Amino acid sequence: MTGRWLGTALAIAAIAFAPVCAVAGPPYTTDDPEPTPPGHWEDRIFVAGLQSPGETSGQTGFDINYGGAKNLQLTVVAPLDYAHGGPSEVGLGNIVVSVKYRFLQQSRLTPDVAVFPALTLPTQARAFGPARVALFLPVWAQKDFGAWSTFGGAGYAINPGPGNRDFTLAGWAVTRQVSKRLNLGVEIYHQTPGAVDGKALTAVAGGATYQLTRHFAVMASGGPAIQSSSQAGQAVFYAALQYTD
Repeated sequence: MTGRWLGTALAIAAIAFAPVCAVAGPPYTTDDPEPTPPGHWEDRIFVAGLQSPGETSGQTGFDINYGGAKNLQLTVVAPLDYAHGGPSEVGLGNIVVSVKYRFLQQSRLTPDVAVFPALTLPTQARAFGPARVALFLPVWAQKDFGAWSTFGGAGYAINPGPGNRDFTLAGWAVTRQVSKRLNLGVEIYHQTPGAVDGKALTAVAGGATYQLTRHFAVMASGGPAIQSSSQAGQAVFYAALQYTD
């Protein structure tokens, strides 16, 4: 999906027994620096996109995350791209491989901080997404205060290809663990255009994660675009079923 990085927020959705503790990351576009624990898996089936009057476009697929070592997470995203409104299109999306490395541990005075470079590998030349390798270079930070968590950061995308342009993505979120199973939050983020004829996107979204069982959770987020009057009626959305071992 050219110039769109919706639904790439990847993080841990663990629920502590007592006291309840803050949880960062999914289902938000704003990411967090906390990696998957070493030797464990965190996998999601997701759907994400942008709703405009008369058109919906986005991705659906699999997020696969593995804790490769202490402070290190390995991630592969394998999506299908879709667009509805006018001619409907569905096609194999670009594969995204990424590595999250947390280089600063949270303490009483300092936050968690991590880099999370993501490499986009084109599957084929098509209407969806760039037909060339792209690179996203973000830095994410997080600080917890009991049941509250605040996290965010920014990144720069090298997005080559005809009609494409490099872009930046920045966002911040606040969440609260309101019960043993339920986490609620809100985020705001901004992305500059990822295509020559594209437009910047600023959106506000509310989100929720509900722990169904020890291993399964459902999560969703959504909200309006607020960049300008030209984006009236636009909204972003994300939903996923998550498994953790």
